Amino acid sequence: MEVVHGRPLRRVGVTRTEIAARAGVSKMTVYNHFGSKEDLFADVIGDALEQALGATAEEMSRQLEADDDIREVLIATARGWVRGIAQDDVLRLRTLIAAETRRFPSLGRAWREQGPERFAEPLGTALRAAPDLEIPDLEVAIIQFYALVLYPHVVHSTYGDRLSPDLTERLIERGVDMFLAYYRAS
Repeated sequence: MEVVHGRPLRRVGVTRTEIAARAGVSKMTVYNHFGSKEDLFADVIGDALEQALGATAEEMSRQLEADDDIREVLIATARGWVRGIAQDDVLRLRTLIAAETRRFPSLGRAWREQGPERFAEPLGTALRAAPDLEIPDLEVAIIQFYALVLYPHVVHSTYGDRLSPDLTERLIERGVDMFLAYYRAS
């Protein structure tokens, strides 16, 4: 993976010498800053996901503190996730990580930790605090929520498709409604 100005390009198998040359620094600088190529890649993943999802994470935390309408919080959070993850650069990076995870397992871990898992704890807290929800298995519920509102974008992008804004909104709103209906306390 080649990195220029903190952004990944689409080529795998790039040497640190090439990375250093493109970044305008010495090879030793790259070696000193990043212990391994895997560490460099993990840092790129962290930076890309921070740019894509950082504001959404902050906004979700603010909303959870200020708003007790769980539906509105979930819809706003899902919109932020889709906005962040459905960017062409982020989707290309995800595809590259998926292709390289067998060789570099830490890349997949970095993606999960900086992406979906970053939201699991605050989302879990919000779901547990919602008085009208009954969720026996929080881990399953969180994955189900991702599957309803975010994963369609990831799956379609793998094949070069983008979901329209109208379909995106319908997936989010109906996904949140399905999720809440399923977990609504009887």
